[in-house]
Amino acid sequence: MNRTELIVATAVILFVAFALGWFAYWLLHRFTRVTGGDMSEIDRLAQELHEAEELRDQALAWMEHREAELTNQLSQTEAELRAAMDGLRSARAEVERLREALEARG
Repeated sequence: MNRTELIVATAVILFVAFALGWFAYWLLHRFTRVTGGDMSEIDRLAQELHEAEELRDQALAWMEHREAELTNQLSQTEAELRAAMDGLRSARAEVERLREALEARG
């Protein structure tokens, strides 16, 4: 094999490799190409996802607000209960003191 044949064989091999690479690239993009209908579907799904995330964020904010309200209400109710129990304890002590005073008189 002389020098000219070697150059031609190398050129043919490089051209065939280039052609195979280009064909593989074309096939790949032919089968993975996104059509206009698919893009509109993807856009619609993205918009629905965005709206769902906003609704979720609103629901979480409402839940946190409601939880804070209920916690505050529970704290107030517990404070009122403690005050009522203290008042009842004082009233019982007063009744017992008055009962002892009545028994001492009579």
